[in-house]
Amino acid sequence: MIRIGLFSEDKKLQPILSSALGKGFQVLVESDEAGIKQMLASGGCDVVVLDLDSNHDSLEERIECSRRIAASESASVVMVDDALRTTAVELVRLGAHGYCRKPPSVRDLKNMLQRAYENVSLKRKLHSVQQQLAEASKGCDQMIGCSSPMQQVYDLVHRVASLNASVLIVGESGTGKELIAQAIHNLGSRSNRPFVAVSCGAIPETLIESELFGHEKGAFTGTVGSREGYLEQAGDGTLFLDEVGEITLSTQVKLLRVLQQREFSRLGSNRLLPLRARIIFATHQDLGEMVQQGKFRQDLYYRINVMRIDAPSLQEHAEDIPTIAMHFLRQYSEMYEKPMEYIDQAAMTVLQSYSWPGNVRELENTIQRAIIVASDTCIRMQDLPRNIQEENVVSIADHHPDSSFECQIRDFKVKLAIAAVRENNGNKTLAARSLNISRAYLHRLIRLAEGAPASAQDLVDEPIPDDSMLSELGSA
Repeated sequence: MIRIGLFSEDKKLQPILSSALGKGFQVLVESDEAGIKQMLASGGCDVVVLDLDSNHDSLEERIECSRRIAASESASVVMVDDALRTTAVELVRLGAHGYCRKPPSVRDLKNMLQRAYENVSLKRKLHSVQQQLAEASKGCDQMIGCSSPMQQVYDLVHRVASLNASVLIVGESGTGKELIAQAIHNLGSRSNRPFVAVSCGAIPETLIESELFGHEKGAFTGTVGSREGYLEQAGDGTLFLDEVGEITLSTQVKLLRVLQQREFSRLGSNRLLPLRARIIFATHQDLGEMVQQGKFRQDLYYRINVMRIDAPSLQEHAEDIPTIAMHFLRQYSEMYEKPMEYIDQAAMTVLQSYSWPGNVRELENTIQRAIIVASDTCIRMQDLPRNIQEENVVSIADHHPDSSFECQIRDFKVKLAIAAVRENNGNKTLAARSLNISRAYLHRLIRLAEGAPASAQDLVDEPIPDDSMLSELGSA
């Protein structure tokens, strides 16, 4: 049953509406703003019906109350007489779901209330999911994304954080493997201890053992004093060994013994030191294949691969691209002291269509560059690197290999139009504004997407109309 909160001074309207709407609706009336807000806060109603009558003495005060309710997060529907049609349009702009004239068509009012209820139900579910996601990603705040692949990562991070089991993080370069390791450290009991990150591939083969285990004075030519290795520096914290597949076979033997015995010694010393740190490993290589090729020790592989976490490529969670891109936009806009407000729809569509071989790191660099070259407060398609723009055009051509140049351009415009409507929650007026085209032209592109026959006129751009032409709300 849908619970209706009727905000009206007309007490006789309640039984009329209750009878007209039928058994699927429960109508409760309130004559003041405080009462209707209390009803909303307590969950006593699902949709508010705002009754406005131009004959009421307190009309101006009533309109102001209705504005505040419409601008809140509640679902509301406005009933007005013809004299207040402009006011109803304004209330819809503020957030009301829709309006109907008095006396309303029962069928139309039912449909409107049903849609408003479905809308508020979706918002409630979304809020609940967002809370669950926030809880799931707690402690993983440096990682961005709420897609299914990222949720799996968050879940595994939480499961393994409190354990001392070995963890192997596998993923392509630029997928944020170090951020995953940092999240495991932050959520575990070692969070107030050091986190030491080491890229094994960046250390020369001749120095890797000295860097890991440390050395005493005179251990080898050129040493002028003793030095703690990364195993000691990590102490009771976490040592993150990135690109573990780059370690030489001889060093792998010694690392395996350290993991088995939980102790080690510096080069040039016989004194055993306890291994207190937790070690997390990461690689972009297929260690299983390296084992078969004899490039990685099988016993070490099994020792470090107790819990495996796969860092998804950016293409695998492309739905997170807008969120990640806006994060970098805010971050580097502040860093470069260059105010940036948003990424326009065409540019965002291109970002979502690109394959991102460099993953999140490449996206980060792309946003940095775009901020630098942008001429105003918005990143546009021309601000993106040429290779990203060209791949997007090629991908469209690949889907239509036999199409003419004009047809490929048309298909690209249709793709941008559909994406703009989706991003603006179905509001075609806002979608047209975001693309800087007329609403009529947007409708033609949408008709093409629905399979309508194309004509030469469909390829002709039209300028965006004046604001006066957009004074009415766009239909959903």
